[in-house]
Amino acid sequence: MENLDNENKYIKAKERVEKIKKFYSHLLSYLIFIGFLAGLNYYTDGWRYPWFLWAAFGWGIGLFFHALKALEWNPFMGKDWEERKIKEYMDRDNKEYKKTQHWE
Repeated sequence: MENLDNENKYIKAKERVEKIKKFYSHLLSYLIFIGFLAGLNYYTDGWRYPWFLWAAFGWGIGLFFHALKALEWNPFMGKDWEERKIKEYMDRDNKEYKKTQHWE
């Protein structure tokens, strides 16, 4: 049983590392591409109109949400919120099930 528990922990840890790795590759792509657009913007009009910021802002929003998911940071729900809610719903369902199981 302990071996199975360790294997599950290993799988969860590996999945988390994969998420973080994908986020960092996304971040690197963002930096390279936005840097290229900034250079192109400077080359074409010398910062008179910084249009590359529109792309940086739009993509940055997506990158921000990717970071929240990959780094498992949620300021509203807390760390163990999901497990507590699952337990709460399971307990509530068990109580409701017991109420309906009356033998008369």
